[in-house]
Amino acid sequence: MTAARSNGLPAGWDADMSDEYEWIPLRLPPEVTRLSASTRLSIEAEYRGWELTRVRLYTDGSRRVLLRRKKSRMGNRRPDQPEL
Repeated sequence: MTAARSNGLPAGWDADMSDEYEWIPLRLPPEVTRLSASTRLSIEAEYRGWELTRVRLYTDGSRRVLLRRKKSRMGNRRPDQPEL
């Protein structure tokens, strides 16, 4: 297992993070199936504008996911964050 950095992301994930986007790291527990995770992430993409940028599957079956979306031009953060 790769050591996590101080910002909570796996090593190397923060290398391409741009200030143009909002970023949200998620951890999906082992009991969340691939089909269920795919469905939930598709809903987030369709209705809230999040896109999947990275996924890491661990040996215990859990997943680390990094989502992003363009920041709004109004400068205020939208409260609709993923509820996975």
